[in-house]
Amino acid sequence: MAFPVNSGPVPTRLQLQTGADCALAIGRYPQFRYDARGGGGMGGLDAPEGGNDQALVFPAEGLCIPALTWQTTRILGLPLPPGLSITIAPTQLAGRLHATTGEVTLRFQARFRFRLAGLYQAPDLVIDTQLGTGLVQGQRHSAVGQPLGDDGGALLVGVAMVPPSGDRWLDRFLGLPDEALAMLRCSITPVA
Repeated sequence: MAFPVNSGPVPTRLQLQTGADCALAIGRYPQFRYDARGGGGMGGLDAPEGGNDQALVFPAEGLCIPALTWQTTRILGLPLPPGLSITIAPTQLAGRLHATTGEVTLRFQARFRFRLAGLYQAPDLVIDTQLGTGLVQGQRHSAVGQPLGDDGGALLVGVAMVPPSGDRWLDRFLGLPDEALAMLRCSITPVA
């Protein structure tokens, strides 16, 4: 991909858009199919410090990632039960872009919040992982991403160790601590 190299002192503005055909998995459970269309945020690409690697930052306060609900998420072909929602509150999304190859690595930190129809709200699950366009391999999960294409589309993948939440029921239900897998189909494009 021929992504524009920022050569000036002012960061290049970028738009991140999340797409359909994403997936999440936690522990021993099968993958959730997740439609993340409608999410994203604005970011910036700094001038390279050497070579073609550039700093890539999407400020957390401007990021929106759609919740996992019966409308956006399926497991084994069935929607999540109505009333169950998992909201995602990003706290960091920053890393590097290699302008020539389109390879991306981003540190992703977020709080995942489980709610059940106003009856139950678990403590936040804190996720800290590296999302990238290459191969990720954990003990339980693995995936291969896709670098930025000519249209700015990419597949970012990451494996994270999920610590216990402190809620005995949720920790037992999810088998925490355990691994989680994220597969985020997205586009990253310059903004004029």
